[in-house]
Amino acid sequence: MAPKRATSFDSPAFLRKLDKGKSVHDFRNGQVIFSQGDLADSVFYVQAGKVKETVVSEHGKQAILAIVGAGQFFGERSLMDGYPLRMCSATSMGHSTLLRFRKEVVVRLLHQDAEFADHFVSYLLARTVRVEEDLVNQLFNSTEKRLARLLLVLANFGKDNGHQNVIPKITQDTLAQMVGASRSRVSSFMNKFRKLGFIDYDADLRVNSSLLEMVLRD
Repeated sequence: MAPKRATSFDSPAFLRKLDKGKSVHDFRNGQVIFSQGDLADSVFYVQAGKVKETVVSEHGKQAILAIVGAGQFFGERSLMDGYPLRMCSATSMGHSTLLRFRKEVVVRLLHQDAEFADHFVSYLLARTVRVEEDLVNQLFNSTEKRLARLLLVLANFGKDNGHQNVIPKITQDTLAQMVGASRSRVSSFMNKFRKLGFIDYDADLRVNSSLLEMVLRD
């Protein structure tokens, strides 16, 4: 399955409606934004950078749920009744700038402004479709294709304003967790992709659009 257009909420007009409950925060690489079990009292929007969401089981096993990029919300589960605590942790990947919105402000706007509610719900539905696509990818595609698709998604391949082909500060350990494979297997495929000219990496990881061939190949 080829990567779809990145799901983003990129309307300044709608974001301005949340100004009364907004604060701006900068996070350094590896800084924790919130932890699993914290009070869920706000929603975040990524203005710049990337954020990693992770969950830890009762037995201490960690899994990466998502990597959230610019133009996307995270922590929106806090808007639902019956979820007073964070179900996952969020950590900044590289430098990031986030907008924090108080829960009560967002909930009130969803109830009082039908236009904003329609726009926000449409964004959440599009994100749900993306999660379903990720699940199908995980269940039915090979490790090699899952890795290729992940790299294209992280590079925002197919987004309206063109993809950002440089992915900063992501380790092969993180990629391995996200595709459900060993680090050595991911390393082998990354070397293969580089030899084929699909990617290039040194300090940063550069993804070429030719990598799409790997995803579309039968």
